[in-house]
Amino acid sequence: MRTYQLGRGENRPVGDVDVFRWDGYEGVGAMPFRAMWYRVPAGGISPADQHPELELSIVVRGDAAVEVDGREPVEVATGDAFLLESGERHVIHNRRDSEPLVIFSAYWYEKEAVNG
Repeated sequence: MRTYQLGRGENRPVGDVDVFRWDGYEGVGAMPFRAMWYRVPAGGISPADQHPELELSIVVRGDAAVEVDGREPVEVATGDAFLLESGERHVIHNRRDSEPLVIFSAYWYEKEAVNG
C-alpha cells in the first residue's frame, strides 16, 4: 500500500489555486487515470478551465460552487462529487471566507474509459 498526503507533493499553482498533481508524488506509476488535489483559498475562485478529459471531483473540505459554461453555480457539499463532461468550461468558487476549499479530482480521456 502507498499513501499520498495533500500538500506533500509538488505544488504547481494555477493563479491563486494550489494544484498537487499525483504525477508529482514519488512512486506514482502508470494509472488508468490522472489525479490531483487542488485548494481554492478562502473566498477565492479558480481560473476558468476547459479540457477534453472527463473529470470526476470529490469535495474533501468546504463547499464548492461549481459554475459550468456560464450557468448559475451549483452547490456541492463536503463529501459530495461532481462530474465534468469533456469540453465543459468550469470555474470553482469557494464562498467560505475562513477556510480553503479542497477538492480531489481524477480525470481521463473518454476514449480511455471506453477502451479500458
